[in-house]
This record gives sequence, structure tokens and C-alpha cells, in this order.
Amino acid sequence: MPVSTLDPKTALLIIDLQKGIVTFPTAHPIGPVVQHAAALAEAFRRHGLPVVLVNVTGGAPGRAEQARKLDALPADWAELVPELKQQAQDHLVSKRTWGAFTGTGLDAYLKNLGVTQLVIGGVSTSIGVESTARQAYEHGFNVTLALDAMTDTNAEAHENSVTRIFPRLGERGNSQEIIALLDSSRQ
Repeated sequence: MPVSTLDPKTALLIIDLQKGIVTFPTAHPIGPVVQHAAALAEAFRRHGLPVVLVNVTGGAPGRAEQARKLDALPADWAELVPELKQQAQDHLVSKRTWGAFTGTGLDAYLKNLGVTQLVIGGVSTSIGVESTARQAYEHGFNVTLALDAMTDTNAEAHENSVTRIFPRLGERGNSQEIIALLDSSRQ
């Protein structure tokens, strides 16, 4: 289902577009993904809507067969990419789990602002983006996935999220469709 509407109080969530992660090999070129996310952020700011920039600063406790070692990371690893042009009014969420809601106060922050819908993009589609979208849906938000503003390190995992999971959580569209809908609904 293409994006049909944006609620009057919609927020943008950009997941893990940070210096340490954008260096990983991805299924789609990272440059256009970052450009689309930056265009969304600019449009949301222009309309006075909340922009939430999320980074990951460590890993969740617990064992996993494929756990990533996050001990000796470069000092700038968690810094957001400069293309996002972080602004003072943007809300920064630093997380240690896949989803942006766990232990971050994000739900309370958004509900305090009266937000009812989230547009989500970032990396990785099947991990941070999908986990956050699932949590957003479970918290009662309408969810829109900006497909050209996301990618994954695994093409099959990306495709599974986009075609099988996301249609069950919300609506999908590209950044230009979302920006056009945003612009037309805010005139």
C-alpha cells in the first residue's frame, strides 16, 4: 500500500546513519540512502515537525552466536553523518539495542509532543529499522517506511523486511512521495 496520508503530528526517525555504520558494505549504495534521509529531515524541519536522529553506542547484554564486538570502536563511530545536518531542535536518541524505543524514553517523548505517526528510515533495514518499526507499531503509532532512505548489509534480509514485514506494520513509500505528501498537506 503506498503512503496514503500523514497525520498532522508526524515525526521522522532516522536510524543509525552514523560514521561507524555507513562504512559497512550494504545491499544498496549508502550515498543515495543518506541523501534521501537528509532530504526527509530537511522537509520535516521546514514544516516544524519533529526529527529524531538515532545512533547506536553499544550492544545489548546477552549472548548471541553472531554478536558484534563493540569494545574498541573509534572515537567518532557513533557520530551521525554530517549530511543529516543535525539541528539543535532535533531529538537525539542513543540506544544499545536494535530498536530505538527500548530504554530510551522515546515513546514518552513522542507522545508528549502529540505525535501519532512515524516515518522511519536508516540502516539496517532488517535490524534497527525493522525493530524500531515493530516497536512503534506496538506503541500505537501509525508507521510509514521510507524505502529509498534505508538499506541493509544483507540484500535478502532487506527484501524480506520490505516485502513481508513492513506491509504488516504500516505503509511504504519513497522519500519524494513522502515529501510531496508532507508539502501538500501543510499548505
